[in-house]
Amino acid sequence: MQTFNAPTLIPSLSIPIAMKPTRNTLSPSLLMAALAAATLFAQTIARPTIAAEPKTLVLMAGKPSHPPRMHEFNAGVQLLAKCLEGYPDLKVKVLLNGWPADESVFDGADAIVFYMDGGARHEVVQESGRRMKMVDAWADKGVGLGFMHFGVEVVPEQAGNEFRKWIGGHYEHMFSCNPIWGPKFTSFPDHPVTRGVEPFEIKDEWYFNMRFAGGIPGGEAAETEGLKFVPILVAAPSDEVRDGPYVYPKGPYEHIQANKGRAETMMWTVQRPAGGRGFGFTGGHFHDNWGNEQFRKVVLNALVWLTKAEVPPTGVASTVNEEQLNANLDPKR
Repeated sequence: MQTFNAPTLIPSLSIPIAMKPTRNTLSPSLLMAALAAATLFAQTIARPTIAAEPKTLVLMAGKPSHPPRMHEFNAGVQLLAKCLEGYPDLKVKVLLNGWPADESVFDGADAIVFYMDGGARHEVVQESGRRMKMVDAWADKGVGLGFMHFGVEVVPEQAGNEFRKWIGGHYEHMFSCNPIWGPKFTSFPDHPVTRGVEPFEIKDEWYFNMRFAGGIPGGEAAETEGLKFVPILVAAPSDEVRDGPYVYPKGPYEHIQANKGRAETMMWTVQRPAGGRGFGFTGGHFHDNWGNEQFRKVVLNALVWLTKAEVPPTGVASTVNEEQLNANLDPKR
């Protein structure tokens, strides 16, 4: 789309005129100057201004896993993309069922978000590190990177350092924990991702006790290892939640119990030294939670923010009905 600037007014030209007894004439040199000035004026009022290129967001879903309405990665990314339809200056690409065969889909991406199974099966760690090098190159170029739910978990020896560099932290087996519980998110930092988000409470498999960069606990904003870290969703688990059971292994873990009363971070953002952005979001186990406006809005805000597009003052508005929630679910027993 092209837009045009308003005409730019320039001062009137005062051109000396050579006088003769019988008639007024312009010398050839003055005539050429007048024509040049007129041409410049015409170009000024007609010159188009090219609108900024839209930001490109890639949403990648993992392969199907878990029982119905859990880990519905394919349906989830399509639902989020639907919510962003028509968002100004944003182009969304959706990738289903894991890493694409045609990697040209990543060309020109401003941000890439991974919603998928993690651990040793994580799509990013496959192919003996080739994909890891690709993602690391994106990070160095300033591409935004986001990981959601199981997608925040990696085997530390495989990708721990990289995840702390890319998004500031990750889930670590037997260090982090994954109970199903309903935290109450009652206050939020002043950040574009929290715009328009109101207090909410929702049951999910909310991971906590992440392995954050610099060994920080993650409950407060910090600058560590060159990252600007901001916790977005923070709540204090009850003693009962800390005592388990967790989803796997059931626990409890003594180091989790030792921090009773401490607030925990379940969504966070980082800004990397090279200018790129990142976020981690530990919710997203139950597909139906996308029907909750606040749960959905904080993630949609994060998706937009990740691309460096502007988040509206009241956040990204969207509506989701039952038909949309039931669309594109994976065939599962």
